[in-house]
Amino acid sequence: MPIDYVPPRKRSLTLKGHRTSVSLEEPFWRGFLAIAATEGKAINALAAEIDAARGLDCGLAGAIRLYVLAHALDPDTGGI
Repeated sequence: MPIDYVPPRKRSLTLKGHRTSVSLEEPFWRGFLAIAATEGKAINALAAEIDAARGLDCGLAGAIRLYVLAHALDPDTGGI
């Protein structure tokens, strides 16, 4: 199946009362929004959880991508 690449787009979030932005590809952003909705969390709350759990060697956008991927691959969440 061919994949049409669309460059990442900057998205605004608020963490700990401060505005920040992450650059995410549309499929990762949609997945992130879907996970937040499924878990009944605001997108900023989920981003704050991911931010608090990530290591210093991983940026927030990368941590969100890995979170979305892990969720997609987890059979308990309906993933692959």
